[in-house]
Amino acid sequence: MTSIRQPQQADGLYDPRYEHDACGVAVVARLDNRPTNEVVALGIEAVANLEHRGAAGADPDTGDGAGLLIGMPDEFLRAVAGVELPAPGRYGVAMCFMPTDPAEQAQLSELLERTVESEGQRVLGWREVPTDDGRIGPTARA
Repeated sequence: MTSIRQPQQADGLYDPRYEHDACGVAVVARLDNRPTNEVVALGIEAVANLEHRGAAGADPDTGDGAGLLIGMPDEFLRAVAGVELPAPGRYGVAMCFMPTDPAEQAQLSELLERTVESEGQRVLGWREVPTDDGRIGPTARA
């Protein structure tokens, strides 16, 4: 699917000075937050191209985590966040793979919080996502 794209203007945390061509893992989103079929089609195309981009996992027993999130799951987040959330559209979520070592985790958490605050935002809380590593393959386990 091809469409004509206009250069984006700086907006919020987005700065077009950091744009460059690369064959990497994709994120597809609209800066105006308007839901469109084009975004879904481009997301599916990106997932279909993961192998070409070198983003498919080499461990056949573990999924690569690829998928589409087509809307902020506000109701779910309110149920599990453990903090009071602002109105929908007034907060964001960062999903990070953190180190397992507690000292490294604390250091990275502090760095992430300082970075968020330097952008004029605030961290509302952290949530450790429940996991079940009983079915992952040897590469992911390592």
